[in-house]
Amino acid sequence: MTTPAPGRAGRRGLAEESADRIREAILAGEVPPGGPLREVELATGLGVGRGSVREGLWILEREGLIRSAWHRGTTVIDITPDDIREVYAVRAALDRLAAVTARDTATEAQLGELDGLVGTMAAEVAGNPAGPRLVALDIAFHDAVYVAAGNRRLTEAWRAVRSQVHLFQLRRVALGFTHYRARVVDEHRELAGLIRSGERETLARTAEEHVNSAHRGLLAHVP
Repeated sequence: MTTPAPGRAGRRGLAEESADRIREAILAGEVPPGGPLREVELATGLGVGRGSVREGLWILEREGLIRSAWHRGTTVIDITPDDIREVYAVRAALDRLAAVTARDTATEAQLGELDGLVGTMAAEVAGNPAGPRLVALDIAFHDAVYVAAGNRRLTEAWRAVRSQVHLFQLRRVALGFTHYRARVVDEHRELAGLIRSGERETLARTAEEHVNSAHRGLLAHVP
């Protein structure tokens, strides 16, 4: 397998740009779970030095998206049942707290953004839905919830698992898109409505079950 060259890096900060481009390639499926990431090939494809690539890979390793081992080199994380259980357990706790906090702190503009994202999801599903596009909207919705919650440390905790969640959700869609497509709009519409005016405990349960449902759906298909 040849490591992809997903576009040359810009000047924003070569390590950060390199991390962004490599992350995009992973989430686009150009490097599968367990696939290798070769430093020399990445540096050539991105048009940067190996030091920048090395720093970019370190950023992605901190996100949990890749792993480095002396005897194996650097690879995209595998998606195993244990990985799924750990990531979704953390996410369930974070999403529950983010949702109930956002209920108390969200501005009208932030609530409108959540409603707008649900509307965009609905339009996507009504048309010719693409799984990766729906997952991107799904992640954007939860990003907006964390912003609305206004808790910096909570947001940092979300960012620590966000890339893994994105990768796992893409895998979930690849294995069972029909199930995901049938639920994605209604589940997020319910969350948006409860954040706007719902009872606190109902919202907490709903936010947690939203994550647990995704957890079960992915586990059902992963060996």
